[in-house]
Amino acid sequence: MSMKRVLTTLLLPLLLAGSLLLGHGQPAWAQVHAHDDENGQEVVRSLESLRDLDYQSWQAVAYRSGPPGGPVTLRIVGYPGKVRLDHPTSLVVHSGRNTWALDDITTANPKLAADGRDAAAEFNLSPLLAELHQNRPLRLELPGVFVELPVPPYVVGEWRSLPSWREDQPRPIGG
Repeated sequence: MSMKRVLTTLLLPLLLAGSLLLGHGQPAWAQVHAHDDENGQEVVRSLESLRDLDYQSWQAVAYRSGPPGGPVTLRIVGYPGKVRLDHPTSLVVHSGRNTWALDDITTANPKLAADGRDAAAEFNLSPLLAELHQNRPLRLELPGVFVELPVPPYVVGEWRSLPSWREDQPRPIGG
């Protein structure tokens, strides 16, 4: 078999597959999901596992209950028994030279207020989202708990999509 034929046989399928993936693929919100809560109200959420600078894992769940335009809440969850979150403690968010302090609204959630493990905290994310105009990385700080929890740009993009997210809207496909 000639070298030209071997290259054509091997490279042509790879080039075609690559062009299909790169040329026609769309970015996506792989982690944004919608479901109904126990009262039948739509909940849209973004769920991510993030690690702080001490390699401690945290779940970051941003969600909106109800129709588009409603407030967005950020729930930070640590491993029960390993961490105890005191309330109220504001979540400090840094992006470049900007800093925000998000209100702790954990005690307004009856399920979390009654949970004795104190491994979760909720914050009003809407004021931050109203001021973000790009999917830039964020750094979260929860005084007394973690100094820096990095949030990558694709997660910020998911969070920014939540206020207007609808089940029937076209969504990107890759994170």
